[in-house]
Amino acid sequence: MAEIRVENAVKTFGKVVAVDDVSLTVHDQEFVVLLGPSGCGKTTLLRAIAGLGMVDSGRVMIGDRDVTYLPPKDRNISMVFQSYAIFPHMKVYENIAFGLKMKRASKEEITQRVKAASELLHIEDFLDRYPSQLSGGQRQRVAVARAIAVRSQVLLMDEPLSNLDALLRLEMRAELKRLLAEINATTIYVTHDQIEALSMGDRIAVMKTGRILQFDSPTKVYDMPADQFVGGFIGTPPMNFLQGQVRRENGAVQVYIGDFGLKPIPEMEPLLRSYDGEVIVVGIRAENMEALSQPAEDALPVMVLVVEPLGSQNLLTIKIGDDVIKVSTHPDFTVAPDQNIWIRFPSEKIRWIDRRSGKTLIPNLEELMA
Repeated sequence: MAEIRVENAVKTFGKVVAVDDVSLTVHDQEFVVLLGPSGCGKTTLLRAIAGLGMVDSGRVMIGDRDVTYLPPKDRNISMVFQSYAIFPHMKVYENIAFGLKMKRASKEEITQRVKAASELLHIEDFLDRYPSQLSGGQRQRVAVARAIAVRSQVLLMDEPLSNLDALLRLEMRAELKRLLAEINATTIYVTHDQIEALSMGDRIAVMKTGRILQFDSPTKVYDMPADQFVGGFIGTPPMNFLQGQVRRENGAVQVYIGDFGLKPIPEMEPLLRSYDGEVIVVGIRAENMEALSQPAEDALPVMVLVVEPLGSQNLLTIKIGDDVIKVSTHPDFTVAPDQNIWIRFPSEKIRWIDRRSGKTLIPNLEELMA
Protein backbone atom coordinates (compact mmCIF):
# COMPACT_ATOMS: atom_id res chain seq x y z
CA MET A 1 0.00 0.00 0.00
CA ALA A 2 1.46 3.35 -1.07
CA GLU A 3 -1.11 5.94 -0.06
CA ILE A 4 0.45 9.38 0.40
CA ARG A 5 -0.86 11.75 3.06
CA VAL A 6 0.31 15.30 3.57
CA GLU A 7 -1.06 16.83 6.76
CA ASN A 8 -1.03 20.59 7.41
CA ALA A 9 2.29 21.09 5.61
CA VAL A 10 3.92 24.52 5.84
CA LYS A 11 7.11 25.56 4.06
CA THR A 12 8.52 29.08 4.03
CA PHE A 13 11.51 30.75 2.41
CA GLY A 14 12.18 33.87 4.42
CA LYS A 15 8.94 35.85 4.36
CA VAL A 16 7.51 33.88 1.44
CA VAL A 17 5.04 31.13 2.37
CA ALA A 18 5.54 28.59 -0.43
CA VAL A 19 3.26 25.88 1.04
CA ASP A 20 0.51 27.22 3.27
CA ASP A 21 -1.10 24.62 5.58
CA VAL A 22 -1.67 22.08 2.79
CA SER A 23 -3.36 18.73 3.42
CA LEU A 24 -3.56 16.20 0.61
CA THR A 25 -4.35 12.49 0.30
CA VAL A 26 -3.29 10.48 -2.74
CA HIS A 27 -4.80 7.00 -2.79
CA ASP A 28 -2.84 3.84 -3.52
CA GLN A 29 -2.12 3.53 -7.29
CA GLU A 30 -3.77 6.90 -7.99
CA PHE A 31 -2.38 9.45 -10.47
CA VAL A 32 -2.69 12.95 -8.98
CA VAL A 33 -1.59 16.12 -10.76
CA LEU A 34 -0.46 19.27 -8.93
CA LEU A 35 -1.42 22.08 -11.28
CA GLY A 36 -0.90 25.80 -11.02
CA PRO A 37 1.03 28.83 -12.29
CA SER A 38 4.73 29.37 -11.64
CA GLY A 39 5.44 30.14 -8.00
CA CYS A 40 2.23 28.56 -6.65
CA GLY A 41 4.14 26.03 -4.47
CA LYS A 42 3.54 22.83 -6.43
CA THR A 43 7.22 21.90 -6.87
CA THR A 44 7.99 22.83 -3.24
CA LEU A 45 5.20 20.49 -2.12
CA LEU A 46 6.53 17.71 -4.35
CA ARG A 47 10.06 18.18 -2.98
CA ALA A 48 8.69 17.96 0.57
CA ILE A 49 7.08 14.61 -0.30
CA ALA A 50 10.34 13.47 -1.88
CA GLY A 51 12.46 14.57 1.09
CA LEU A 52 14.44 17.06 -0.96
CA GLY A 53 13.16 19.92 1.18
CA MET A 54 11.82 19.34 4.69
CA VAL A 55 8.59 21.04 5.75
CA ASP A 56 8.70 23.62 8.55
CA SER A 57 5.67 22.01 10.16
CA GLY A 58 3.15 19.32 9.33
CA ARG A 59 3.60 15.68 8.42
CA VAL A 60 4.23 13.50 5.35
CA MET A 61 3.06 9.87 5.41
CA ILE A 62 3.75 7.18 2.79
CA GLY A 63 1.70 4.10 3.53
CA ASP A 64 1.73 3.68 7.29
CA ARG A 65 5.19 5.28 7.70
CA ASP A 66 5.87 8.82 8.87
CA VAL A 67 8.60 9.93 6.44
CA THR A 68 8.56 13.65 7.30
CA TYR A 69 12.21 13.74 8.35
CA LEU A 70 13.57 10.75 6.43
CA PRO A 71 16.10 11.31 3.61
CA PRO A 72 14.93 10.51 0.05
CA LYS A 73 16.80 7.18 -0.07
CA ASP A 74 14.72 5.85 2.82
CA ARG A 75 11.30 6.84 1.41
CA ASN A 76 11.05 4.18 -1.32
CA ILE A 77 10.32 6.74 -4.03
CA SER A 78 11.48 7.40 -7.57
CA MET A 79 11.61 10.83 -9.17
CA VAL A 80 11.67 12.15 -12.74
CA PHE A 81 12.93 15.69 -13.20
CA GLN A 82 12.26 18.40 -15.78
CA SER A 83 15.92 18.34 -16.87
CA TYR A 84 16.00 14.51 -17.27
CA ALA A 85 19.03 14.30 -14.90
CA ILE A 86 20.52 11.32 -16.69
CA PHE A 87 24.29 10.79 -16.63
CA PRO A 88 25.92 11.85 -19.94
CA HIS A 89 28.99 9.62 -19.40
CA MET A 90 26.89 6.46 -18.94
CA LYS A 91 25.19 4.46 -21.65
CA VAL A 92 21.43 4.04 -21.54
CA TYR A 93 21.70 0.60 -19.92
CA GLU A 94 23.89 1.97 -17.13
CA ASN A 95 21.58 4.95 -16.58
CA ILE A 96 18.54 2.71 -16.15
CA ALA A 97 20.48 0.31 -13.93
CA PHE A 98 21.92 3.05 -11.69
CA GLY A 99 19.23 3.00 -9.00
CA LEU A 100 19.25 -0.79 -8.88
CA LYS A 101 23.01 -0.83 -8.37
CA MET A 102 22.65 1.65 -5.51
CA LYS A 103 20.19 -0.79 -3.92
CA ARG A 104 22.75 -3.58 -4.45
CA ALA A 105 20.44 -5.67 -6.62
CA SER A 106 21.93 -8.82 -8.16
CA LYS A 107 23.30 -8.74 -11.70
CA GLU A 108 20.51 -11.04 -12.91
CA GLU A 109 17.82 -8.84 -11.35
CA ILE A 110 19.35 -5.70 -12.85
CA THR A 111 19.42 -7.25 -16.31
CA GLN A 112 15.81 -8.40 -16.00
CA ARG A 113 14.47 -5.07 -14.73
CA VAL A 114 16.42 -2.95 -17.24
CA LYS A 115 15.09 -5.12 -20.04
CA ALA A 116 11.50 -4.85 -18.77
CA ALA A 117 11.66 -1.07 -18.24
CA SER A 118 13.30 -0.38 -21.61
CA GLU A 119 10.67 -2.47 -23.40
CA LEU A 120 7.85 -0.63 -21.65
CA LEU A 121 9.32 2.68 -22.83
CA HIS A 122 10.24 1.33 -26.30
CA ILE A 123 13.95 2.14 -25.93
CA GLU A 124 15.30 -1.42 -25.89
CA ASP A 125 17.24 -0.73 -29.13
CA PHE A 126 19.13 2.18 -27.54
CA LEU A 127 20.66 0.49 -24.49
CA ASP A 128 24.18 0.69 -25.90
CA ARG A 129 24.00 4.38 -26.79
CA TYR A 130 25.04 7.47 -24.86
CA PRO A 131 22.44 10.17 -24.04
CA SER A 132 24.08 12.56 -26.52
CA GLN A 133 23.11 10.14 -29.28
CA LEU A 134 19.41 10.32 -28.37
CA SER A 135 16.63 12.78 -29.11
CA GLY A 136 14.99 14.79 -26.32
CA GLY A 137 12.02 12.43 -26.25
CA GLN A 138 14.29 9.37 -26.06
CA ARG A 139 16.30 10.92 -23.18
CA GLN A 140 13.08 11.56 -21.30
CA ARG A 141 12.08 7.92 -21.81
CA VAL A 142 15.42 6.89 -20.30
CA ALA A 143 14.72 9.04 -17.24
CA VAL A 144 11.29 7.44 -16.81
CA ALA A 145 12.70 3.93 -17.36
CA ARG A 146 15.31 4.52 -14.66
CA ALA A 147 12.59 5.64 -12.26
CA ILE A 148 10.29 2.66 -12.82
CA ALA A 149 13.07 0.06 -12.91
CA VAL A 150 13.58 0.27 -9.14
CA ARG A 151 9.84 -0.42 -8.61
CA SER A 152 9.41 2.10 -5.83
CA GLN A 153 6.13 2.54 -4.03
CA VAL A 154 5.80 6.12 -5.24
CA LEU A 155 6.67 7.88 -8.51
CA LEU A 156 7.13 11.67 -8.36
CA MET A 157 7.36 13.62 -11.63
CA ASP A 158 8.32 17.31 -11.82
CA GLU A 159 7.28 18.81 -15.19
CA PRO A 160 8.92 15.93 -17.09
CA LEU A 161 7.60 16.95 -20.52
CA SER A 162 8.13 20.71 -20.41
CA ASN A 163 11.40 20.59 -22.42
CA LEU A 164 9.81 18.68 -25.31
CA ASP A 165 8.22 20.22 -28.38
CA ALA A 166 4.43 20.15 -28.76
CA LEU A 167 4.26 17.01 -30.92
CA LEU A 168 6.58 15.04 -28.62
CA ARG A 169 4.61 16.17 -25.55
CA LEU A 170 1.44 14.86 -27.16
CA GLU A 171 3.11 11.50 -27.85
CA MET A 172 4.70 11.24 -24.41
CA ARG A 173 1.44 12.11 -22.60
CA ALA A 174 -0.22 9.10 -24.16
CA GLU A 175 2.82 6.89 -23.48
CA LEU A 176 3.03 7.92 -19.83
CA LYS A 177 -0.67 7.37 -19.26
CA ARG A 178 -0.40 3.87 -20.75
CA LEU A 179 2.74 3.10 -18.80
CA LEU A 180 1.43 4.23 -15.42
CA ALA A 181 -1.74 2.21 -15.91
CA GLU A 182 0.47 -0.87 -16.44
CA ILE A 183 2.83 -0.43 -13.49
CA ASN A 184 0.10 0.62 -11.00
CA ALA A 185 2.34 3.20 -9.31
CA THR A 186 1.08 5.86 -6.93
CA THR A 187 2.05 8.95 -8.89
CA ILE A 188 2.20 12.68 -8.19
CA TYR A 189 2.83 14.74 -11.30
CA VAL A 190 3.64 18.47 -11.24
CA THR A 191 2.82 20.66 -14.22
CA HIS A 192 1.68 24.15 -15.21
CA ASP A 193 0.22 22.71 -18.43
CA GLN A 194 -3.53 22.32 -17.96
CA ILE A 195 -3.84 20.02 -21.01
CA GLU A 196 -1.44 17.55 -19.40
CA ALA A 197 -3.38 17.75 -16.15
CA LEU A 198 -6.81 17.27 -17.72
CA SER A 199 -5.74 14.44 -20.03
CA MET A 200 -3.60 12.44 -17.59
CA GLY A 201 -4.69 12.80 -13.96
CA ASP A 202 -7.23 10.77 -12.01
CA ARG A 203 -7.60 13.88 -9.85
CA ILE A 204 -6.19 17.40 -10.11
CA ALA A 205 -5.12 19.64 -7.23
CA VAL A 206 -5.22 23.25 -8.46
CA MET A 207 -2.82 25.42 -6.46
CA LYS A 208 -2.39 29.15 -5.99
CA THR A 209 -0.08 31.01 -3.58
CA GLY A 210 0.76 27.87 -1.61
CA ARG A 211 -2.80 26.61 -1.16
CA ILE A 212 -4.96 23.99 -2.86
CA LEU A 213 -8.09 25.70 -4.20
CA GLN A 214 -9.77 22.61 -5.64
CA PHE A 215 -8.97 18.89 -5.62
CA ASP A 216 -11.24 16.83 -7.83
CA SER A 217 -11.60 14.87 -11.06
CA PRO A 218 -10.57 16.62 -14.31
CA THR A 219 -14.21 16.79 -15.43
CA LYS A 220 -15.36 18.43 -12.18
CA VAL A 221 -12.46 20.91 -12.12
CA TYR A 222 -13.19 21.94 -15.72
CA ASP A 223 -16.98 21.99 -15.62
CA MET A 224 -17.57 23.07 -12.02
CA PRO A 225 -14.63 25.25 -10.92
CA ALA A 226 -14.65 26.09 -7.22
CA ASP A 227 -13.85 29.74 -7.85
CA GLN A 228 -13.10 32.33 -10.50
CA PHE A 229 -9.34 31.66 -10.46
CA VAL A 230 -9.80 27.96 -11.25
CA GLY A 231 -12.29 28.73 -14.03
CA GLY A 232 -9.97 31.34 -15.49
CA PHE A 233 -6.88 29.12 -15.25
CA ILE A 234 -8.36 25.92 -16.67
CA GLY A 235 -9.42 25.72 -20.30
CA THR A 236 -8.28 26.98 -23.68
CA PRO A 237 -9.70 29.55 -23.93
CA PRO A 238 -10.38 30.04 -20.23
CA MET A 239 -13.89 30.48 -18.85
CA ASN A 240 -15.61 33.73 -19.80
CA PHE A 241 -16.72 36.09 -17.03
CA LEU A 242 -19.47 38.72 -17.38
CA GLN A 243 -20.98 41.18 -14.93
CA GLY A 244 -24.68 40.69 -14.25
CA GLN A 245 -27.21 42.24 -11.87
CA VAL A 246 -29.56 40.03 -9.87
CA ARG A 247 -33.22 41.11 -9.82
CA ARG A 248 -36.27 39.49 -8.22
CA GLU A 249 -39.38 39.93 -10.33
CA ASN A 250 -42.77 38.48 -9.33
CA GLY A 251 -41.06 35.94 -7.08
CA ALA A 252 -38.68 34.76 -9.80
CA VAL A 253 -34.98 35.56 -10.11
CA GLN A 254 -33.24 36.80 -13.24
CA VAL A 255 -29.70 38.10 -13.81
CA TYR A 256 -29.47 41.00 -16.24
CA ILE A 257 -26.58 41.70 -18.57
CA GLY A 258 -27.62 45.17 -19.67
CA ASP A 259 -31.28 44.75 -20.68
CA PHE A 260 -30.93 41.02 -21.37
CA GLY A 261 -32.18 38.68 -18.65
CA LEU A 262 -30.69 35.26 -17.86
CA LYS A 263 -32.92 32.81 -16.01
CA PRO A 264 -31.02 30.44 -13.66
CA ILE A 265 -31.93 26.81 -13.20
CA PRO A 266 -34.42 26.26 -10.31
CA GLU A 267 -31.74 24.79 -8.00
CA MET A 268 -29.81 28.09 -8.11
CA GLU A 269 -32.71 30.45 -7.40
CA PRO A 270 -32.58 30.14 -3.56
CA LEU A 271 -28.89 31.08 -3.55
CA LEU A 272 -29.30 33.98 -5.98
CA ARG A 273 -32.27 35.53 -4.11
CA SER A 274 -29.89 36.79 -1.42
CA TYR A 275 -28.03 38.80 -4.10
CA ASP A 276 -31.11 40.81 -5.10
CA GLY A 277 -29.95 44.16 -6.53
CA GLU A 278 -26.28 43.17 -6.42
CA VAL A 279 -23.77 42.52 -9.19
CA ILE A 280 -22.71 38.91 -9.64
CA VAL A 281 -20.17 37.29 -11.97
CA VAL A 282 -21.60 35.11 -14.74
CA GLY A 283 -19.14 32.39 -15.81
CA ILE A 284 -19.59 30.35 -18.98
CA ARG A 285 -17.22 28.49 -21.29
CA ALA A 286 -16.76 29.36 -24.96
CA GLU A 287 -18.12 26.02 -26.20
CA ASN A 288 -21.21 26.21 -23.97
CA MET A 289 -22.76 29.20 -25.73
CA GLU A 290 -24.79 28.88 -28.90
CA ALA A 291 -24.15 31.33 -31.74
CA LEU A 292 -27.08 32.18 -34.02
CA SER A 293 -27.09 34.06 -37.32
CA GLN A 294 -30.73 35.17 -36.85
CA PRO A 295 -32.48 36.95 -33.96
CA ALA A 296 -34.11 34.83 -31.26
CA GLU A 297 -36.17 35.88 -28.25
CA ASP A 298 -33.83 34.17 -25.76
CA ALA A 299 -30.58 35.28 -27.44
CA LEU A 300 -28.41 38.35 -26.83
CA PRO A 301 -27.41 40.48 -29.87
CA VAL A 302 -23.63 41.07 -30.05
CA MET A 303 -21.03 42.27 -32.52
CA VAL A 304 -18.11 40.08 -33.59
CA LEU A 305 -14.66 41.68 -33.17
CA VAL A 306 -12.34 38.88 -34.32
CA VAL A 307 -12.79 35.53 -36.07
CA GLU A 308 -10.12 32.83 -35.59
CA PRO A 309 -10.59 29.74 -37.79
CA LEU A 310 -8.95 26.83 -35.91
CA GLY A 311 -9.92 23.96 -38.19
CA SER A 312 -12.15 22.01 -35.81
CA GLN A 313 -13.88 25.21 -34.66
CA ASN A 314 -14.12 28.95 -35.15
CA LEU A 315 -13.20 31.03 -32.12
CA LEU A 316 -15.03 34.35 -32.04
CA THR A 317 -14.07 37.35 -29.92
CA ILE A 318 -17.12 39.43 -29.05
CA LYS A 319 -17.84 42.38 -26.77
CA ILE A 320 -20.77 42.52 -24.36
CA GLY A 321 -20.87 45.86 -22.57
CA ASP A 322 -17.41 46.32 -21.09
CA ASP A 323 -16.62 42.59 -21.20
CA VAL A 324 -14.75 40.87 -24.05
CA ILE A 325 -15.44 37.14 -24.27
CA LYS A 326 -14.75 34.13 -26.51
CA VAL A 327 -17.38 32.00 -28.24
CA SER A 328 -16.65 28.70 -29.96
CA THR A 329 -18.72 27.81 -33.04
CA HIS A 330 -18.86 25.03 -35.63
CA PRO A 331 -16.35 25.64 -38.46
CA ASP A 332 -19.28 25.92 -40.89
CA PHE A 333 -20.71 28.91 -39.00
CA THR A 334 -20.01 31.78 -41.40
CA VAL A 335 -19.32 35.14 -39.79
CA ALA A 336 -17.03 38.13 -40.32
CA PRO A 337 -15.64 40.87 -38.06
CA ASP A 338 -18.06 43.76 -37.36
CA GLN A 339 -21.01 41.49 -38.13
CA ASN A 340 -23.95 41.12 -35.73
CA ILE A 341 -24.85 37.69 -34.36
CA TRP A 342 -26.97 36.43 -31.44
CA ILE A 343 -25.72 34.40 -28.47
CA ARG A 344 -27.81 31.98 -26.42
CA PHE A 345 -26.76 31.07 -22.85
CA PRO A 346 -27.95 27.59 -21.74
CA SER A 347 -28.96 28.02 -18.08
CA GLU A 348 -27.48 24.68 -16.97
CA LYS A 349 -24.04 25.70 -18.28
CA ILE A 350 -23.80 29.02 -16.43
CA ARG A 351 -21.68 29.22 -13.26
CA TRP A 352 -22.62 31.97 -10.81
CA ILE A 353 -19.72 33.51 -8.87
CA ASP A 354 -19.72 35.82 -5.85
CA ARG A 355 -17.93 38.99 -6.99
CA ARG A 356 -16.37 39.71 -3.58
CA SER A 357 -15.09 36.26 -2.59
CA GLY A 358 -14.58 34.86 -6.09
CA LYS A 359 -16.26 31.61 -4.94
CA THR A 360 -18.67 29.73 -7.19
CA LEU A 361 -22.21 29.52 -5.85
CA ILE A 362 -23.03 25.84 -5.84
CA PRO A 363 -25.27 23.91 -3.45
CA ASN A 364 -22.99 21.90 -1.14
CA LEU A 365 -19.84 23.64 -2.37
CA GLU A 366 -17.84 21.87 0.35
CA GLU A 367 -18.19 18.65 -1.70
CA LEU A 368 -15.85 20.17 -4.29
CA MET A 369 -13.06 20.34 -1.73
CA ALA A 370 -13.59 16.81 -0.30
